[in-house]
Amino acid sequence: MNNMSTSNITTTPTKASTMNETKISARDVQVYYGDKHAIIDVNIEIRPRTVTAFIGPSGCGKSTFLRCINRMNDTIASCRVEGHISIDGENIYDPKVDPVQLRAKVGMVFQKPNPFPKSIYENVAYGPRIHGLARSKADLDELVTSALQKAGLWNEVKDRLDSPGTGLSGGQQQRLCIARAVAVSPEVILMDEPCSALDPIATAKVEELIHELRTNFTIVIVTHSMQQAARVSQRTAMFHLGNLVEENDTDKMFTNPDDQRTQDYIMGRFG
Repeated sequence: MNNMSTSNITTTPTKASTMNETKISARDVQVYYGDKHAIIDVNIEIRPRTVTAFIGPSGCGKSTFLRCINRMNDTIASCRVEGHISIDGENIYDPKVDPVQLRAKVGMVFQKPNPFPKSIYENVAYGPRIHGLARSKADLDELVTSALQKAGLWNEVKDRLDSPGTGLSGGQQQRLCIARAVAVSPEVILMDEPCSALDPIATAKVEELIHELRTNFTIVIVTHSMQQAARVSQRTAMFHLGNLVEENDTDKMFTNPDDQRTQDYIMGRFG
């Protein structure tokens, strides 16, 4: 287990601001890998039912911070997280919080599609089954169908649900992973460069899906593509050397950023 410290932060968002403006709040977040200070004093509020894009050069800390939001860094022995991260006002690093239950609430889609070596149906049914979300086979069937529909995959796979998920194309596999995340009815979906391994056609389908999912979910996406961030997000946060440089409306970030480092990165002067 990691050594988690939250004693240096005492304030949490008010209920009104949480309900109206903030889904995820981070205060003075620090992340260490051994002696390396990977995330430095990050403060950000992420709005509900909005796509927020994390951009910045490789190694800047955007994926590390993303993994703080569902405590995936707990799985790294050398990693230590300090500060305060809350979802709907609840401190997710509180010892009473079960990381397994947290990850049902905060789903994640990784850079490389990673379907289980099971059928398409079982890939999607896995989460609802282990979390006890279906009382009967009919309930489970309905959950699987709904998740595949939300992931824009139902029409392509409805006649072969017993086929291996690994037999799908790369883009279909990624949408299957999104269906798997959606199936447990999360409130937040984290996406770590979900299109970097996909061709342009598959990327366009996933981007269209992100736009549709925003009506029901809060989405945070790490992307190395400036064009993708501009297309899919309403808010953008720029990371550099472990620091959150700035965060603002995406249109403003790409036309009139406040920080010169953001301007230089967007213009391709480094990265």
